[in-house]
Amino acid sequence: MSKPAIASPQLRQGSWPRRGLIGIVLVYVAFLILAPMAGLIAGAFQHGPSAVIAALTDPNLLAAFGRTLSIAVIVVVVHTIFGTAVAWVLVRHRFRGRDLINGLIDLPFAMSPVVVGYMLLLLFGRRGLLAPVLQALDIQVAFALPGMILATLFVTMPFMIRELMPVLEAFDMEQEHAAATLGASGWQTFWRITVPALRWGFVYGIVLTFARALGEFGAVLIIGGGVEGGTDTATLYIYHALEERQYVAAYSTALVLGILSLALVLGTDLLRKKRK
Repeated sequence: MSKPAIASPQLRQGSWPRRGLIGIVLVYVAFLILAPMAGLIAGAFQHGPSAVIAALTDPNLLAAFGRTLSIAVIVVVVHTIFGTAVAWVLVRHRFRGRDLINGLIDLPFAMSPVVVGYMLLLLFGRRGLLAPVLQALDIQVAFALPGMILATLFVTMPFMIRELMPVLEAFDMEQEHAAATLGASGWQTFWRITVPALRWGFVYGIVLTFARALGEFGAVLIIGGGVEGGTDTATLYIYHALEERQYVAAYSTALVLGILSLALVLGTDLLRKKRK
């Protein structure tokens, strides 16, 4: 039977400090999350539900959503494969340069996405370092879908790795040793013993990666160019709609992205509770 949580001595002395602290938290969350969501709802429905439906059925917006989802799915698949490999190597192996790689993984958290897009332009742009090679192979990266995928891969790189590493560190390797003793191959041990143990890390990493990919703006704007009907994503569609003063379209699109992100976060929270 779990023991009840014990309040700190300061909070036990009276209810006012406790209520004050809770009030500060509620105001903080409401100001940063609930108020913007309320603003989106009010802006989207300022001309009624019919305007929202008309905005969300715009072919350009549907194409932008499709492009956004395609990029997000590709990014999730790539990071599920290679992020797992990186987390495995960093946890299970010690080698020269390991600490440097471990530190570089968090670089996307600190670097502006706009800078990421600009770096990709310097590499893959028409006058970039790799431009001669790309021209010889007839491959277009900048101002095309491949560049947008690369940009999103960069900004979402840490999530899968950082979710899997603690799970791998806490995983009891005796099960793997027992499987090896019974004659299981390395792949059999990995798929039947290790992967099931990592499933919650995979779930959290996939959700966070997918949500971050949906909302990426700066990097894909720079490397993709934001060509309407060509390299627009949902976030870039919002940007263009605001420029053209199509506020209902911008608010409606932002509202859909916000609801989708909220659903992902709440779904992850429910999974955490069920896990406990």
